Amino acid sequence: MINGIGASPGIAIGKSFVLPNWEWEMTDQKIDVADLAREFDRLYEGIRTSKFEIEQMKDELREVVGPAETTIFDAHLAILDDPAFMNEIQGMIQRQYKAAEVAVKEAIDHFVAMFDLLDDEYMKERALDIKDVGNRLLKHLLGAPEITLPSDTQPFILVAKELSPSQLAHLNPQHVLGIVTLSGSTTSHSAIMARALGIPLVVGLDIDEMQDDPFQTGEMLVIDGSEGIVILDPSVDEVKHYSELQKQEREDRQRLRGFANVQPVTPDGKKLELAANISSMKELEVALSSGAHGVGLFRTEFLYMDRQRFPREDEQFDVYRSVAERLDGKPLIIRTLDVGGDKQLDYFDLPEEDNPFLGYRAIRISLDRTDLFKTQLRAIVRASHYGQVKIMYPLISSVEEVRAANRLLKEVMQELRAEGLPFDEGLQTGIMIELPAAVQIADLLAEEVDFFSIGTNDLVQFTLAVDRMNEQISYMYDPFHPAILRMLRMTVEAAKSKGIKVGVCGEMASDLCALPIWLALDVDELSMSGHAILELKERLLRTCQQESQELFAELLRCRTSVDIHDKLKAYDASIQ
Repeated sequence: MINGIGASPGIAIGKSFVLPNWEWEMTDQKIDVADLAREFDRLYEGIRTSKFEIEQMKDELREVVGPAETTIFDAHLAILDDPAFMNEIQGMIQRQYKAAEVAVKEAIDHFVAMFDLLDDEYMKERALDIKDVGNRLLKHLLGAPEITLPSDTQPFILVAKELSPSQLAHLNPQHVLGIVTLSGSTTSHSAIMARALGIPLVVGLDIDEMQDDPFQTGEMLVIDGSEGIVILDPSVDEVKHYSELQKQEREDRQRLRGFANVQPVTPDGKKLELAANISSMKELEVALSSGAHGVGLFRTEFLYMDRQRFPREDEQFDVYRSVAERLDGKPLIIRTLDVGGDKQLDYFDLPEEDNPFLGYRAIRISLDRTDLFKTQLRAIVRASHYGQVKIMYPLISSVEEVRAANRLLKEVMQELRAEGLPFDEGLQTGIMIELPAAVQIADLLAEEVDFFSIGTNDLVQFTLAVDRMNEQISYMYDPFHPAILRMLRMTVEAAKSKGIKVGVCGEMASDLCALPIWLALDVDELSMSGHAILELKERLLRTCQQESQELFAELLRCRTSVDIHDKLKAYDASIQ
């Protein structure tokens, strides 16, 4: 058994296909001055061909994984237009008389080595993007063929040292049982795409004491993408065990579909609305098929990421209206633009910052670039005529920010009235509670808005000062830390005391172990991935609110996270 990191859930059993490294080694080839024009022509033709291929992959994948995930390829296109990368290549051709392919290879190596030195997992993953794009360009300059996958239809488990989004884009999900990569992380573009495609994936294998090439094509493998386990040459008993688990997974999915139209009510009568987090119409359809009460978080970033310019008002309006109409009266909470940090726009020149997660992002950008903000607000307000639309502001830390945002909202409403355009005059506004500052003044903020939504991911990260993407300290990222439970209680009590609704839209919303906490606190709504709704609903139907309240009182008396985890696990086991 080899331990790794579970990056996309599910079990796969089958024979391996080991993907050769998509890399080339070459000698330093010099050219004559007379050949400069020809080398530049070769370079530019390779760039054009590479761009065409990337655009094709993007279009082919859009319908499969949705627009949010295909923005990966916008980043790849941007690399081919990046002045630093291209100037490095052009300089080596023009001043050092290197052949185009040699210049490209050396530029790739230079930038990859530079990014690998940074103590930042996100930047290390971007090094893989540069390698992917550079190797695509090299392929055309060298006239090398694509590395082909097995031509028959026999499903296989793909094994690679690392897997680029371009390589993953060429996979047929019907033929790929699962994927194993020796390197990588759960935040890589390939991991994001694997989850969107529903392919089990294990990354970052612990092979320090093994040979360089631990896998051979045709070997039998078992992988568990939830637990991060790879079994090489499994025994008969191991295959039988995991086959039973795989069968159980399929049966569970089929059984859960029967809960789609069941009301989410506890045995003692507490109704808890279950909504969906979405970023595309495809995700909305999954949510509705799971019986979602509505959309508790519509991430609008994908409208801005899947393009080369800011979306116009009418473009946004058409999308918001389509979602509102499809929901047919069910609530739709639209979060205003939340970029910055790890979410960059190629065409928006955001400043370089030492700590972008604490910098110029989310509502701070909106209040600074009021032209962009008002364009989005106009589109959302216009869409409110077609359904139960609500607006939510991200990363709020003060009353002043809420008031400034609502002043702009009132300006927009006045403009639309003057233009004779209809909208919901009772349009509700809310905020994300994801900063410790917002928790501490939750009673004041509750007087300014109609609802709260707790963003547990950032709240945990900022409260504990833990970057969960940092492998050295990720174990300290603990949603069940005693401080977090008190933060949650303070937030909900402030909302309830002012008579406003409160929901949860972070990862804790779908955590089965956290369900008693939400029932005890009497939150109104949990919003999560559409795929998670049915499993949580099933658990809700047999979890009593009164028992949850008694349990939560015990949790608040716990002094350590370990004690809290133990009590939650014991309760979880008692109701399964």
